[in-house]
Amino acid sequence: MDRRKAEAAIEAILFATGDAVEITKLAAAILQDTETTRKLLLHMKDQYNAQERGIELTELDGSWQLCTKKEYYEYLIRITKQPRRIVLTDVVMETLSIIAYKQPVTKLEIEKIRGVKSDHAVNRLVEYNLIKEMGRLDAPGRPILFGTTEEFLRHFGLHSLEDLPEIDTVQMEDFKAEAEEEIEEKVDV
Repeated sequence: MDRRKAEAAIEAILFATGDAVEITKLAAAILQDTETTRKLLLHMKDQYNAQERGIELTELDGSWQLCTKKEYYEYLIRITKQPRRIVLTDVVMETLSIIAYKQPVTKLEIEKIRGVKSDHAVNRLVEYNLIKEMGRLDAPGRPILFGTTEEFLRHFGLHSLEDLPEIDTVQMEDFKAEAEEEIEEKVDV
């Protein structure tokens, strides 16, 4: 199969599925090895970026998907008339950060770190499809384990979880000290 036909086949697959497809599955579909398929995908990505197009090819943790470029969302909203704006409050962002860095994690572990109930924030994140159930912990009550989704990667422009920023350990110690001071102040009152 020549390059153009292979790229057209990949484009057709990604368009028709609408979801991210693992590179191994794409390679099998076009009867190529994964390295050749990766080169084709990177070439396609460059082509989409070089041309003024409304879609882009995005890699998400070893899978690839055709997505609308963010600068064209407003046009989609005009058609759908139901804008789905994701509003991430500080509380929701804090909860999402804990899940992203500690996953898989239970709601109890999130609440232990935050020091408050997190039902609303977790429910919002599930509703926004930024987190999902990853299974259950083998412990009494079999609590749900949460982790991030492909939508999380897309939303924050990450290729994989390895792209998350490093946590500054000095800053973490400062945060921990501040939190302990706040707890002591509440106890003294």
